[in-house]
Formats: sequence, structure tokens, C-alpha cells
Amino acid sequence: MARDRSGDKGNASQRFMRATGKLRAVFGPANRSALGHDMTEENLRLLAQRQAETQQWETITRPDGSTYVVPRNPEDRSLR
Repeated sequence: MARDRSGDKGNASQRFMRATGKLRAVFGPANRSALGHDMTEENLRLLAQRQAETQQWETITRPDGSTYVVPRNPEDRSLR
């Protein structure tokens, strides 16, 4: 009843998915989509909007190491 392992290699992600099958039954499946896809027009517009929103804020670090965020220009209400 030995299995032939020669054809059962696959790439690293496939081996990982097989090895963690019981864990995925408990914690849920992993996302198996490709990471190298092109961005859609909608995603590009959303990314540009998010980048513009982050430009209106400034991070200030206190002497104790904690940080907080303040508006760069308090009068600018364009994105709020």
C-alpha cells in the first residue's frame, strides 16, 4: 500500500497545502490566488485615492516612543 511519491512533488505552496490539510480544516483555507496579477483600473484608482489620503497626515513621535497622527494642514478639509 505504499504510495508512489515521485509524481507527488508539486511546487512549494502545493506541498505546504497538502502538509497543513488538517490545520486548514480547523482554521480555514488559505488564499490560493496568484500574487503576480495586474491591477485592475478600479484598484489603481482606489490605490491613488488611498495614497492621496495618507499624504494629508503626519506622524509625530513623542519622547517616550509612542506615536500619533495629526493633519499636515488643519484647514484642508478636501479628503475628510
